[in-house]
Amino acid sequence: MDDVREQVRQRYALAAVQTTNDGCCGGSCGPTDESFGQGLYDATEIAEIPVEAAAASLGCGNPLTVAELAPGERVLDLGSGGGIDVLLSARRVGPTGFAYGVDMTDEMLDLARANATKAGATNVEFRKGTIEELPFADGSVDVVISNCVVNLSPDKPAVLGEVFRVLADGGRVGISDVVAEDHLTPGQRAERGSYVGCIAGALSRGEYLTGLAAAGFVDADVTFTHQVADGMHGAVVRARKPVAAV
Repeated sequence: MDDVREQVRQRYALAAVQTTNDGCCGGSCGPTDESFGQGLYDATEIAEIPVEAAAASLGCGNPLTVAELAPGERVLDLGSGGGIDVLLSARRVGPTGFAYGVDMTDEMLDLARANATKAGATNVEFRKGTIEELPFADGSVDVVISNCVVNLSPDKPAVLGEVFRVLADGGRVGISDVVAEDHLTPGQRAERGSYVGCIAGALSRGEYLTGLAAAGFVDADVTFTHQVADGMHGAVVRARKPVAAV
């Protein structure tokens, strides 16, 4: 488990350094496949944030398109990287809302904080931590988003449990992730790509739904959006934390 986490940390630390040094010109950071990265965002939307934040995007979707953020909400981005989704979220929730990011990579945190300063964003904060042990109080956020990060975790039940814990009653999940078709075994997923490349560690659709239910979520749904490998898809994952009975 620690070996997987260290491989992921090293990969994304390198991506952050490359972005800082050369802005990822020529696709020197991460995948160049159109199934990943800033090409999955609306061009007018990312034009409003620092180019370094967009260049460091290594995700497989755009979680903001499904999170339906509203003014005044508190939103948390898991594995916030260079800060693209936090900065875009901050604009959507407005001055009465707040956008948090959590990342375990010092280089990405430095990049994200620099991007927030460049953007003049005052309603954002980036915290160091892992998504299996979030540095947030119980019930402290209204929405959790993430972009192609849950599949990188070596302990996905812990991630889903932590998301449930930090969400307020009635809070919701709206994340993008790589998800496998149910017929693919873990071994077959590994044949299609590496763990750090967001493929080998992906859950199947059924596994995702089962994991969300086990964590306590309701109204869970996993919708495939585009294929990233044979039997593997970028997907939108939605769920809601029920309101506790009085």
